[in-house]
Amino acid sequence: MNIAIIGPTHPYKGGIAKHTTELARRLEQAGHNVVLESWKHQYPWFYPGTQRVARPEIPPFNNVRQSLSWRNPFSWLTAGRRLRQMDQIIFVWWVPTFHGPIYRAISMAAGKMPSKIVLSHNVLPHEPRPGDRRLAKQLMQKSNKILVHTQEQAQVAKQLTPRPVAVTELPAVITKPATLPPYKVKHKLLFFGFIRPYKGVDVLLKALARVPDVQLTIAGECWGGREQYDQLINDLGLQNRVHLQTDYVPEEAISDLILGADAVVLPYKHGTASFNVQLAHAHGRPVIATKAGSLPQHVLDGKDGLLCKPDDVEDLAKTIQEFYKLGRAAQLAKGVKAEGDEVAWQNYLQTLLQ
Repeated sequence: MNIAIIGPTHPYKGGIAKHTTELARRLEQAGHNVVLESWKHQYPWFYPGTQRVARPEIPPFNNVRQSLSWRNPFSWLTAGRRLRQMDQIIFVWWVPTFHGPIYRAISMAAGKMPSKIVLSHNVLPHEPRPGDRRLAKQLMQKSNKILVHTQEQAQVAKQLTPRPVAVTELPAVITKPATLPPYKVKHKLLFFGFIRPYKGVDVLLKALARVPDVQLTIAGECWGGREQYDQLINDLGLQNRVHLQTDYVPEEAISDLILGADAVVLPYKHGTASFNVQLAHAHGRPVIATKAGSLPQHVLDGKDGLLCKPDDVEDLAKTIQEFYKLGRAAQLAKGVKAEGDEVAWQNYLQTLLQ
């Protein structure tokens, strides 16, 4: 088939850009003609954090048009008209406020002939804003099918549209180290990723204050500024135990961060899906996570990690204490097995295209 994907790719960074790029590559390997319609200007200037990076996080896709601009409606209509001859258009969806009207304009300009799929990483934003539900509903009702990554997200989508909603596991896009050093307990934990309110870093800090002699590195750009976290660290007396690193973490530095920790902690209050469990396991590290979103699908409680209640300081503190009982961390590390991604990708493509 002739397939167009509307979504981010290099020089934009992050898990969704990597997934979009890998999706295009795998569809092309499966024999389809694929074009990736991406962004010249993806967000307004006030979007937090680094938007573009010089070095690709994964090998770039070869057939990319970077012409879309949030501030240029002509670019939306031109892209839509250009795609009228395609068999299928895949809209990569995660930020309704910015991209809802853009995607809808592209869809309308493309006409009725191409089949349209909304590949939804988040049906609604993690931090909702006025109008988000209406914008998501308008786009989804212009599509033929919705693809989501958890049953919970499927229920949200079904509240917005009568269109068919398919569910399939989000396959990971990660770089695995060639060799792993022996596992040694250092009494160091790691939170890695974009620091946003729904990810529960505040809960993690409060839990850490109840567990002595454990250090924590928080590494990732900060949504809305780091001042609230600096203040919380000071209020809890954790200045000597918490290292807050809020610069962009390049791909080549990720392995050293993970290998320097005993476990990766994902204290999400709620969420959809994350590559970080698979990323930790690929580095031989167990995961301490909440039972939020798809995290319990990838963390086998008591075997390769530990699970606790979302947004519960006491339960997270008890779980960290359990992790550091004599021999427990090493036992969990032995249970870690990196998940194979080929079967997950095959299932993903089959669900997307059937």
